Amino acid sequence: MIYTTMDNLKSYYGISENLDKALDFLETCDLRTLAMGRNEVEGSQVFINRFNYDTIAEEAGAFEAHEKHLDIHILLSGRERIGIGQTLKMEETGRDAENDGINLKGKAEQFLWMEPGKVLIAFPEDAHMVKIQWGESCPVEKAVVKVLFRD
Repeated sequence: MIYTTMDNLKSYYGISENLDKALDFLETCDLRTLAMGRNEVEGSQVFINRFNYDTIAEEAGAFEAHEKHLDIHILLSGRERIGIGQTLKMEETGRDAENDGINLKGKAEQFLWMEPGKVLIAFPEDAHMVKIQWGESCPVEKAVVKVLFRD
């Protein structure tokens, strides 16, 4: 897991070729100009999902992880907490192999406080519980860059 700011993303070049492609794109793109839904950057290797939601209570949250992709979480507006835990310490409750999704049950080891300007890069071993309210529930506009990390 990497928890940083947009200004520091250039520090993470060299981890993988696809991550470098994603970081190059993020340096030049205004994410607010992307359409809602899926936006192609580099085919299935790098794409961005843009969406909106209202944050929820922690009790209503659920963990997810991915076997092949890492996620770059970027809030465009609003604020949320994201729970983080190790996939190996959690119980798998479901799998969507076609979309590289793994549902997990467990406890957060820590929470990250997300607002515009902050960035979370969640690797395959990082289970993440998104949409958790920070104080009162609020609307969030978000982009998640999906980066193929393992074939």
